[in-house]
Amino acid sequence: MHSLPTPRLVATDLDGTALRTDGTVSPRTAAAFAKVEEFGAMLVFVTGRPPRWMGGVANTVRHRGVAICANGALVYDLHSERIVESHLIDVQVLEEVVAQLRANVPELAFSVEYEGGFAHESEFRLGSWDRKATAGSLPVRRTLTSRPCAKLLALHPEMGPDELHATVHGLVGHLVTATHSSGKGLIEMSARGVTKATALATLAERHGIKASQVVAFGDMPNDLPMLSWAGTSYAVANAHPGVLATVDHVTAANDDDGVARVLEQLYR
Repeated sequence: MHSLPTPRLVATDLDGTALRTDGTVSPRTAAAFAKVEEFGAMLVFVTGRPPRWMGGVANTVRHRGVAICANGALVYDLHSERIVESHLIDVQVLEEVVAQLRANVPELAFSVEYEGGFAHESEFRLGSWDRKATAGSLPVRRTLTSRPCAKLLALHPEMGPDELHATVHGLVGHLVTATHSSGKGLIEMSARGVTKATALATLAERHGIKASQVVAFGDMPNDLPMLSWAGTSYAVANAHPGVLATVDHVTAANDDDGVARVLEQLYR
């Protein structure tokens, strides 16, 4: 284990990083999170998840701390379960992005994540979390772009995520910030310039914490801005090749409590 100064802030991605593959927080990881706060350090979950997916994690950490959700677009207070800051894609930009992508990649299906809830086209295949949700398809396509959103998602039935990201970035990268965080052709778009790193840097600055005092953990391309900004960066062993090539250190896989292993050494 590397000898590092005790960080003042721990920033960790959730899915594929701190969470097990089944989406749960292991007892060992929960104990490690508690240890961080016992030492007086700040624990921040930095995730692509929307706030509505944070209930289980909030319960595990006893509603302590802050979550940066939707890849930096929303800051969510786990104690009050309220969104305290938002950086949204405005309607005009949203309409232009969807129009450009429809014209050039007609196979795409779209969904949008609002501050409170989501909407999706009938062609958009929902993941298990959203299949359980109550919101339904919006058959009138323009309804998707009728109000500002935190995140626009585009799903392609065949294209791989890296190829699709390059295509989307080339078409609308001047309008939004595109990234991806799964093994399928699903691209997540935020307001231009909004990333996990921008939200984390703002939060850290408010608490007088420098990047050099931050340790960050991640596994997918949407984590790269945060991992590059943090003074010390870790990837879990199951991470995307581009992430493994970028970070300072690699720890064990998410299912082997990789994040907890590092935190146990840093806070003891």
